[in-house]
Amino acid sequence: MHVAVYLPLLLSLIAPLGARPLAERCEPRLATWLLTASALVLGAASTISLGLLAVAGVIRVPQLAALGHWSAGTAQHDDPAALSVSLIAGLLLGGAVLMAARMLWRRTRSLAAAAWEAACMPARDGLVVVPDDAPDAFAIPGLPGRVVVSTGMLHSLDESEHDILLAHERAHLTAHHYAFVALAQLGAAANPFLRPLATAVTYTIERWADENAAASTGDRRRVARTVGKAALAAHRTPAPARVAGAALGFLGRRSRLAKAGPVPRRVAALLAPPLGRHPALTAATTAVLAAAAVATAEAAHDFHLLLETVRVS
Repeated sequence: MHVAVYLPLLLSLIAPLGARPLAERCEPRLATWLLTASALVLGAASTISLGLLAVAGVIRVPQLAALGHWSAGTAQHDDPAALSVSLIAGLLLGGAVLMAARMLWRRTRSLAAAAWEAACMPARDGLVVVPDDAPDAFAIPGLPGRVVVSTGMLHSLDESEHDILLAHERAHLTAHHYAFVALAQLGAAANPFLRPLATAVTYTIERWADENAAASTGDRRRVARTVGKAALAAHRTPAPARVAGAALGFLGRRSRLAKAGPVPRRVAALLAPPLGRHPALTAATTAVLAAAAVATAEAAHDFHLLLETVRVS
């Protein structure tokens, strides 16, 4: 436990460094699964580690140790953490549980409200067109879900681009992208260091939907143009073709692309050949998750042995 209990915390600091490379270089669907699993596993593992450290400090207090029939003196000798570390771990644990519970409650309420709203919307083939000059399009999860598009967005795109937009939004519903975002944000709520992973998931689900639209239409360049036009229309910016043109320039300048916003990066990815699974990144992510899981299990096992050692017979 002396080492294993700290490993998930260390991995939580290191893992976010790989969020951007994984999102940019790995096939979007696989990247979404890996990023979401990383946020969940590392969030849970780090929370458990904090819990183990906090309880290890509790059993060193004679009054509290007596409640569990433990020997405080033996615990002070065998405890792997200093009392100050246990106190800090306890404070962090309380914050992690509070933030995760708050996020889970708010997300559950918002999903329930979205499902109710979707059920009340009159739709044709799952599509709801709202009379609004402001260009907008989004998917509402539900049973069934709905794709909502404003008349302003439809007027900003031609007929072939309408099909691309609908394919993109329907991909969000079909693949349950809202669940990936919610789970990644839950892990990040428990451990704020994991927020880059949750942010990357919000990008990879858009890339996933883009690739689904490209596969359904067979024209990646057309999808790239539609993404650019829709984004610029939503921001009420003229000259829709500029995004696609800018992305073409980004393809030859990786340093500038790395600093670009999500939409130019998505357009550039569509103008490039489809990404593969990137075995090296997949293996590295799997290794990190396995290490976190094994370390947490080992720390919990050692902690159980510690409790047995300090128990007063």
